Amino acid sequence: MRTALEIANLVRSGELSATEAVEESLASIEAQEPQIHAFNTVVADRALDRARAVDQAVAAGSDPGPLAGVPIALKDNMCTSGIPTTCSSKILDGWKPPYDATIVEKLAGAGAVLVGKTNLDEFAMGSSTENSAFGPTRNPLNPSLVPGGSSGGSAAAVAANMVPLSFGSDTGGSIRQPAALCGTVGLKPTYGAVSRYGLVAFASSLDQIGPFTNTVADAAVAFETIGGHDPRDTTSIPQPVPNVTEALERGADGLRVGVIAEMMGGAIEGFEPEVLARTREAADALAAAGAEVEEVSLESTIYGLSAYYLIAPAEASSNLARYDGVRYGNRVAQGTSTADMMVATRTAGFGAEVKRRIMLGTYALSAGYYDAFYGKAQRVRTLIIDDFNAAYEKFDVLLSPTSPCVAFPFGAKADPLTMYLNDVCTIPSNLAGHPAISVPFRTGANDLPVGVQVLGPMLGEAAIFQAAAVLETAA
Repeated sequence: MRTALEIANLVRSGELSATEAVEESLASIEAQEPQIHAFNTVVADRALDRARAVDQAVAAGSDPGPLAGVPIALKDNMCTSGIPTTCSSKILDGWKPPYDATIVEKLAGAGAVLVGKTNLDEFAMGSSTENSAFGPTRNPLNPSLVPGGSSGGSAAAVAANMVPLSFGSDTGGSIRQPAALCGTVGLKPTYGAVSRYGLVAFASSLDQIGPFTNTVADAAVAFETIGGHDPRDTTSIPQPVPNVTEALERGADGLRVGVIAEMMGGAIEGFEPEVLARTREAADALAAAGAEVEEVSLESTIYGLSAYYLIAPAEASSNLARYDGVRYGNRVAQGTSTADMMVATRTAGFGAEVKRRIMLGTYALSAGYYDAFYGKAQRVRTLIIDDFNAAYEKFDVLLSPTSPCVAFPFGAKADPLTMYLNDVCTIPSNLAGHPAISVPFRTGANDLPVGVQVLGPMLGEAAIFQAAAVLETAA
């Protein structure tokens, strides 16, 4: 499939119709979906109607926008008016929001065409997309392997060339980790750079929306399209989205790069040798292109995993309290009281991983344990932010593996702690609120793709795109 930029340029010039682009996407979905299961919902008729409207605009001499006619997919935790938004949970099965998320409005305004909603770990809680109530998504590179998570459906849709552009949410690595395992580009922007209005909340101080693409240039245009201030999101940064496309041609001359020691087989264990080797090669490639590369220690990052799995579940236990069978979503009418109905609804509606995290978060927030667990985790979060800020006084960007391993078989990490360790490299950026991008950089074990992660300071997207473009060329 063509890149998103190629499709948009061809549609805007009249050399390709948006209808043709969408028909190609829908045909690819139809051919592969039975095996991959990247989608929860496909809106073929609606997509074709939208494509025809884009074609009419082009024929009338109008410019539909920078993503004219580009077929896109959205993770099924972003609200779409009149289209089911399930979060891959039985408790929201069939629920249709009455409004569009801000990202949906911005993409439509840019000329993009929504073809469907993608599968995910239930309520975005997982690292393999095995926790969906509607069945797992499979890695297009090898269907016996997981695609990563929680945005596994969005990653798989791009990796399988079902769409050239999709979107996920990243709470602890849920864009970057599946991007690494599927061999795509995945961006987590600065917290607040992209509106969360209409994103179903998992952990409100950590969640961020970002794109999956097959090229760094596509990711840059996608970020410029969806970023910017939104008054409906109180955490939205009140300034325009930065121009990151111009950074793609800067090269690496003078770029200061710090390789995080703790994530290179130092204080954090469990990394596959091939993953570390590819990351070292990525650092060497940046140095060869003119960057100044040194190792840097961020000691507090080794506690990121522990802090995250107190903060995120605590926020989840609060956010998911709204699913009670009273106002919206499914209801199990059982028992003689409202309390009985709520218990029955949540018991039937939530999966095992969601229940596990709700209980963990509720415990961490309970009287007598708040200071010992949640309060201490927030103090660790502050230490991580301070360590990052100190590092960025010396370096423009930081470098690490995205995931400690390449894609793994279904059921291989059934133990929750083993699964949680997949996010050890990605979680610190969420805790700090900083941007990071995963770029595929050659292959590791079993010839599977390795993702290398470029991290930047708050609103440092231009620098991480600059480095990512160099790595893409070197790879």
